[in-house]
Amino acid sequence: MPDGVASRRAALRQWTYGLYAVIAESGDRRGIFTANWCSQVSFDPPLVVLSVERESSTLALIGESGLVTVCPFRTGQRELAGALGRPARRAGDKFSMPGVDTVPTRSGPPALAASLGYVVGRVTRMDETGDSVLVVAEVIEAETYSDDAPLTMREAGFRHAG
Repeated sequence: MPDGVASRRAALRQWTYGLYAVIAESGDRRGIFTANWCSQVSFDPPLVVLSVERESSTLALIGESGLVTVCPFRTGQRELAGALGRPARRAGDKFSMPGVDTVPTRSGPPALAASLGYVVGRVTRMDETGDSVLVVAEVIEAETYSDDAPLTMREAGFRHAG
């Protein structure tokens, strides 16, 4: 590795990342994937941001519908987070996987029933940034199902940073 790359990767892997199921739908098409680069970025208005890989089949659905549901995984859901992190072209219909039961939301795409809860966001901007697209969304609905601890990259043993 070039000088500095190993240090950069090591440093960024020390940052805290949660794991989230991201759901979008447009017409009769729907998509779900696991994200780890998500954060709240504003109180007023309430905004969240997530980073979506350009190759993600769900990215087009987010853009078309202008809505996205983000659901934090609970501790212990490593297998589910890993399964939903596989590309749709390899994983097939992710909504038919065990543990991928959804519940309707009032304002947008459904939520993952087994998650800690969800936020539905109305997309306010999408910016291409490197190999990903940053999606900024205003929170228009939110629910909590549990106060269990969230699943983190460290607990899951996943590495996607640096």
